[in-house]
Amino acid sequence: QVQLVESGGGLVQAGGSLRLSCAASGFTLDYYAIGWFRQAPGKEREGVSCINSSGERTYYVDSVKGRFTISRDNAKNTVYLQMNSLKSEDTAVYYCAAVPLSSDYVCYWGEYDYWGQGTQVTVSS
Repeated sequence: QVQLVESGGGLVQAGGSLRLSCAASGFTLDYYAIGWFRQAPGKEREGVSCINSSGERTYYVDSVKGRFTISRDNAKNTVYLQMNSLKSEDTAVYYCAAVPLSSDYVCYWGEYDYWGQGTQVTVSS
């Protein structure tokens, strides 16, 4: 099966950390840009971070800049989102998505080929 699966979510106190993983199976992520998105209750999906196919370029939305770090290990077919200094407003379901793009592209806000099922991140205040 072709799948993209997030893991690593959970319940943490404000100021804590979580590391999310996005693992692909059935296909290789080598040629895919990856985006991390989140959706809080009652809100629309928000782009959080992106990484280009080679892992050399990254992007962060202002609200997480300096706290979150996106990385990838193509050999492991996995992308990570390290989340530090978590705030209550980070509470959301976090999704990863993959789209085939050249390494010139970091973020893509159109249609993605694959989406994970999401992993819940809850930050208590």
